[in-house]
Amino acid sequence: MDKKILIVTMNDIPGYEIVEVYGEVFGLLARSRNLFSTVGAGLKSIVGGEIGGYTKLLTDSRIEATERMKEAAAKKGANAIIAMRFDTSEIGNNMNEVAAYGTAVKVQKLK
Repeated sequence: MDKKILIVTMNDIPGYEIVEVYGEVFGLLARSRNLFSTVGAGLKSIVGGEIGGYTKLLTDSRIEATERMKEAAAKKGANAIIAMRFDTSEIGNNMNEVAAYGTAVKVQKLK
């Protein structure tokens, strides 16, 4: 994707004016956990500590969901996304869903 999309979690962007609102956009990703991560997580839950496999899985999933959201915004003609959020959930015992969502807008720099 060539078009740069500015993403913020705020409802406005200091120094910019919102000139058009295109509506909600989202990027969705569902991933299964591998057996090694699941077994490792079970062991880590006994002794404590970070579960590296899950951390990587969730980080990669958020990045991919964000990229999909940016693509959806670009298709609508937006150059920014405001009020961006993540939502995550589990599907069954071995899948995670990650959604990135926000409002696609067109902004221009204030003079």
